[in-house]
Amino acid sequence: MKLMFAIVNNDDSHSVSTALMNNGFQATKLASTGGFLMSGNTTFLLCIEDSRVDDVINVIKEHSHKRKQFVPNAASYGAGGYTSFPVEVSVGGATIFVSNIERFEKL
Repeated sequence: MKLMFAIVNNDDSHSVSTALMNNGFQATKLASTGGFLMSGNTTFLLCIEDSRVDDVINVIKEHSHKRKQFVPNAASYGAGGYTSFPVEVSVGGATIFVSNIERFEKL
């Protein structure tokens, strides 16, 4: 068994959740916040048979998309006040962690 943590942008959360459910995967959803942009994410927790890990990854990959977003440049927060020089960054997609699990029970 594997424990999967999939961190997905909130813009893709509903689509990923629906696709996982439609493909027979049960997941627990947790609200989370990214450290860089402090934007909303959803973290999905799934306990999956080893043979189905790639299936889950493919579902998530199909339903979470990268996009561009403009954010204020950190260098613009100086002692001289705030000057807005936005920088384009890539957001979205998914970050997935897979680890072994010794025991899983659903009570």
